[in-house]
Amino acid sequence: MKQEIAPKESNREEAFNLWMTSPMPMVTLTKTFDITRICRKSKQQGLKPNMLLCWCIVKAASQIKEFYTLPENGKLFKYDSLAVNVIVNNIKGGINSCDIPYTDELQQFNTDYIKLTEEVKRSCRSIFNEEHMIVGTSAMAATELDCIVNQYTDKFCNPMVMWGKYRKGWFGTTLPISFQFHHVQMDGGHAARFLEILQKTINSI
Repeated sequence: MKQEIAPKESNREEAFNLWMTSPMPMVTLTKTFDITRICRKSKQQGLKPNMLLCWCIVKAASQIKEFYTLPENGKLFKYDSLAVNVIVNNIKGGINSCDIPYTDELQQFNTDYIKLTEEVKRSCRSIFNEEHMIVGTSAMAATELDCIVNQYTDKFCNPMVMWGKYRKGWFGTTLPISFQFHHVQMDGGHAARFLEILQKTINSI
């Protein structure tokens, strides 16, 4: 469910007053993650590594209350649920978006992930979920990347998690991940805590 709230009714009032009219309110943090556990689970259980990483991302986000509010069109909105967006290569050679609702149950999330992304792939039509706060993702697995800074547009203020190709080493697999967020939604400390929780979530998968 999505509902508009007055900034003064949230803990983001000061940030809203400071950053809502800023021409560049987006902040990007980059951290290198150890994703060895994801790669192992993917091979052992035949699960897609991108699905596993997306589940870890939205599970980590669900533990930080700032993810449940979002600025949009000069207003502040509160949500009671999260979803993750993935980019799908469709059968016509183009791309579409697909919003996948978050559930704490990995197997259910995997079922939803496969069903919805296959539907988008075949239909060449995006699936959007307006009632969830969307955590965007973008995987550019064709090459190794150190950092990604996304475009800023007032049409999309959602947090965005982006990465390139995995890096395999002697003792594990690593992946630099860029996290971009709107300063009205959260501060740098919240973002840094999200990245710490994300690594712990990956380690415990």
